[in-house]
Amino acid sequence: MKYLVASDIHGSWYFTQILLEIIKKENPDKVILLGDLYYHGPRNGLSMEYDPMKVAKAFNEIKDKLEVIKGNCDAEVDEMISEFKFQNYIRKEIGGKRFFFTHGHHYNIDNLPDNVDVLVYGHFHTGYVRFNNGVVCINAGSISLPKNATPNSYLIIDEEQIYLKDLNGELIDNYKY
Repeated sequence: MKYLVASDIHGSWYFTQILLEIIKKENPDKVILLGDLYYHGPRNGLSMEYDPMKVAKAFNEIKDKLEVIKGNCDAEVDEMISEFKFQNYIRKEIGGKRFFFTHGHHYNIDNLPDNVDVLVYGHFHTGYVRFNNGVVCINAGSISLPKNATPNSYLIIDEEQIYLKDLNGELIDNYKY
């Protein structure tokens, strides 16, 4: 299986269109969205071409390919315009490793969940590969609002490796299990 993982779109129609092109190019089996799909939140400025309804319509069109995590800016009203379910977290076994996908506002590098080898999250808008207490901690960064001088980014996860890429598909970092 090949997964494309993205986070923190925050209602940007501009970057959603780029993400849809990346999905076509990368051709993953599944797309995991780590939350904060529509609303920009009080700490962020408006994302480029802010249009949550267009973003929702686009994701509804690929709903069969999606697995979606609920972020701290996602609300019940967001679920009303979405034809897919928001989950608090997702556990998967990939390449013999125990993965835990979450938004990042509860579980992250500083607060690890139990029984995981790889923790994948967003929330901080900063893509990286780091380690804590034997757990690989991967942050997908943000598609639309990166912070800390990091590029807009996403992840590709397959049975052997995790790739952190910029929006041009260039490798930023990776981890091979």
